[in-house]
Amino acid sequence: MKVLITGFDSFGNETINPSNLAVNSLPDSIGDIIIKKVTIPTIFKKSSEVLEKYIAEFSPNIVICVGQAGGRDKITVERVAINIDDARIPDNDNNSPIDEKIRQDGENAYFSSLPIKAIVETLINNNIPAAISNTAGTFVCNHIMYESLYLANTKYTDIETGFIHIPFIKEQIKDKPNTPFMDLEIIILALKYIIVTSAEYYKKNDRRITGGKEH
Repeated sequence: MKVLITGFDSFGNETINPSNLAVNSLPDSIGDIIIKKVTIPTIFKKSSEVLEKYIAEFSPNIVICVGQAGGRDKITVERVAINIDDARIPDNDNNSPIDEKIRQDGENAYFSSLPIKAIVETLINNNIPAAISNTAGTFVCNHIMYESLYLANTKYTDIETGFIHIPFIKEQIKDKPNTPFMDLEIIILALKYIIVTSAEYYKKNDRRITGGKEH
């Protein structure tokens, strides 16, 4: 079993990105699960080019993309990605697409094929705040989720994929009064649970987890 998990580099006014820190703190394996950790750029088109490069090279069974959602107070498991780029701020290459389709030949939206309800249940049962989210936004997080699902539906049809949003960590809120955060160690633990839960469902089904978003 092979899992590719990605985090983003820092963007906007932030000097760190907890998704990158957490992903790179994961072990190289958990049991029989081999984990490939990749940092992808917070750049619309380049992010998906890097992602596909590693999918092609690593041939994962599962792809889990992770990003920062400052202001959220839980681990949020995204349900759906939409076929639109609409930047509220420039990406790290100063791109600011407005109402642009990600893929002209893609569906209007794709649903996560990870077992999102099982993931949330597992996290909550282990005292980690978690919830399903119905919006991944329209910035690079949504872009990479959409691209991963587009690839899973058109080219690499044996993979399961989805997106996880994580809160700020403590180091990021020193100048942000009343902003929620989560300890980095808790985020790392949450990602371990997410990897194992996703792998268990993949093995159990022994095929694509169609409709996995509702498990």
